[in-house]
Amino acid sequence: MAEKKIIAVIGSTGSQGGGLCEAILGDPDGGFACRAITRDPGKEKAEALAAKGASVVSADLDDAASLEKAFAGAYGVYGVTNFWEHFSAEKEKAQAKNIADAARASGVKHVIWSTLEDTRKLMAPDDKRMPFLQEKYRVPHFDAKADADAYFHGLPVTFLVTSFYWDNLYMFGMAPKKGDDGVYRWAFPLADAKMAGLAAADIGKVAYGIFKAGQQYIGKTVGITSENLTMTQMSEQLGKGLGIKVEYSAVDADAYRGFGFPGADEMGNMFQVYRDFEAELLGARSATVARSLNPEMQTFDQWLVGNKSRIPV
Repeated sequence: MAEKKIIAVIGSTGSQGGGLCEAILGDPDGGFACRAITRDPGKEKAEALAAKGASVVSADLDDAASLEKAFAGAYGVYGVTNFWEHFSAEKEKAQAKNIADAARASGVKHVIWSTLEDTRKLMAPDDKRMPFLQEKYRVPHFDAKADADAYFHGLPVTFLVTSFYWDNLYMFGMAPKKGDDGVYRWAFPLADAKMAGLAAADIGKVAYGIFKAGQQYIGKTVGITSENLTMTQMSEQLGKGLGIKVEYSAVDADAYRGFGFPGADEMGNMFQVYRDFEAELLGARSATVARSLNPEMQTFDQWLVGNKSRIPV
């Protein structure tokens, strides 16, 4: 029996990496083994992965040497960074460079880098429609990942362009809020534009499909979505799925940036990009390609059935 190819998974206890770990572990005859990379092997989620058969290894994205050690002997690496842990584009880029450098030093055969587009390329530098953030970014958590793409050039890499997580409804408290009249309401600067969305765990399953396809996707950019929905459509589906009435209000982007919660300016810019450049963002993502790599890709309704208990309504 051939030895299994080891996939070293960054973010193994998070949404994307966790989905990939589950996909590998759920396919024992697939020819791959899961090496779950985490800062804290004693974390409950890490221990759960170990119980399912993953090899859990400690490493830190801020320590390239620890990553190189964690990648040793691996066939592939799944690279992802979490801007929302620290809100710093520069830190995110430094961590991405550490992943790329360690992958290069370890001689892995396939890297998947979870990235997003450079929103600055969608508008002129003197465009006043939205402010620059952290001095030089329009949407830092998009633009930093796009900048970091350069670190992976020269590696056997697939650039995986992801979409808005529906899981943000419970992970980031974006679910509609109940008013005194019993109606649930939410507001976003999206007007009637469609936004590319998917279940976070499905990203990992797509990544597994890419690893299984092997050489076919090396050197390629793969943009994925499950469904492109307006907020009105999401409101209607949420209402039916949860048995509530949901009303969506389209607010001005400046008003949203002024809401004051941590990251409001960042999220305001992001939603405005989805609104103002709907054709460009949707055109860069394919539900057909996503489903060819992950036939179990969930629709919003299907995701809602499995996650309704997590949504705080």
